[in-house]
Amino acid sequence: MFFRNESFKDFIRYYPIVSIIIGFQLIVWLLMFFQLRIGDFIYDWGVGLNIAVSHGQYWRLVTPIFMHDRSGFTHILFNSFSLVLFGPALEQMLGRWKFSFVYLASGFIGNVFTYFVAPQSLNFHLGASGALFGLLGLYVYMSFFRPHLLDPVSKQMIIMFSLISLVMTFLRPGINVSAHLFGFVGGFALGPIVLTRAKPFSPSLVRRRVVVNDGTVRFDPNRWNKRGFRMNRNVSSIIWWVIFILAIIGLLGNFLIW
Repeated sequence: MFFRNESFKDFIRYYPIVSIIIGFQLIVWLLMFFQLRIGDFIYDWGVGLNIAVSHGQYWRLVTPIFMHDRSGFTHILFNSFSLVLFGPALEQMLGRWKFSFVYLASGFIGNVFTYFVAPQSLNFHLGASGALFGLLGLYVYMSFFRPHLLDPVSKQMIIMFSLISLVMTFLRPGINVSAHLFGFVGGFALGPIVLTRAKPFSPSLVRRRVVVNDGTVRFDPNRWNKRGFRMNRNVSSIIWWVIFILAIIGLLGNFLIW
């Protein structure tokens, strides 16, 4: 469920929320990276800052979810790869609104507890790690309480990946531990709420399209045999494997676990 061979165009069509989040945070990062005036304004206005939150700037509990280190590209790169890896299956299983809710709520919970647990002197914090750990937390909830939603291989992968990531949270320097832990707990706690009607990930369900003809709605059995530009499956598989490896490296390194 974590490996697909969609073309870039199809990925955007099948998983619009994941695509919008990645596109939006990339635009924000570019504006800050090139030190444009609007980028500096976004950074000053939106970066997580506990002392500012204590003075009523509560939007800073949400805005850091979409902001990344502006001094380099590794932070945004690995976070985006991780969202590409873990987000699409959940978007299909939950639906667009529930997936958006889990992502935002997990990041928000992580930032709220960063405010209450971390010292007021914390300089700043930013990044989507709390939201991403929320997705992992939801997957772990599935593994134990909704096992029919995950195949055995995916379940083992999630458990191992989550354990390693949580352990690394305490071993790597410069990590927002509160955002990671409580983002994970938030995603786990949302499981009973958002998984009530969830179904296992199905590539055929994602790719299903209807064709209107003579006033009737039906499936076109030749939809995927029609000519058009499509990436070679072998090349596409290689790209997805590269994304997967980079996501793992990033999640276990300094740049994703913030």
